[in-house]
Amino acid sequence: MRRIILITGGQRSGKSQHAEQMALRLTDHPVYLATAHIWDEEFRQRVQRHQERRGPQWTNIEEEKFLSRHNVTARVVVIDCVTLWLTNFFFEQQDVSKTLETVKEEFDCFTSQDATFIFVTNEIGSGGVSDNVVQRQFTDLEGWMNQYIASKADEVILMVSGIPLKVK
Repeated sequence: MRRIILITGGQRSGKSQHAEQMALRLTDHPVYLATAHIWDEEFRQRVQRHQERRGPQWTNIEEEKFLSRHNVTARVVVIDCVTLWLTNFFFEQQDVSKTLETVKEEFDCFTSQDATFIFVTNEIGSGGVSDNVVQRQFTDLEGWMNQYIASKADEVILMVSGIPLKVK
């Protein structure tokens, strides 16, 4: 049975760890779908820490953009994270409307599979308004995509200081 879960929150709020724990409660062999593009050494180390936290029971998939290329039918899959996934499209297209349309279509295609999807995303619009036009555009894009995923989700969890708060 298809199920969509969205876990959102600020940076270092415990989103990824909560998603991983949830996946392990649901299955002994979850899938971890990483959307990150490795930009620099610090980020490479961050990814490595995430990988070390997971054990051999995980199936790891790295996919920066086209999630629907991967058949995850009947699996529990953690998609970490929406923010990086959007970045991969946005900085190629440089157009909020076009990017939003593209990622919605990709999301719908990917989540049409009969699987449990646990999406991890950031709440980047909770702070002040940036004076940088590109940052404002990306914040809008992320906010609209988070709303779209939340509207399709069976469950939405907001992480605050490592504490999960059920929103939906």
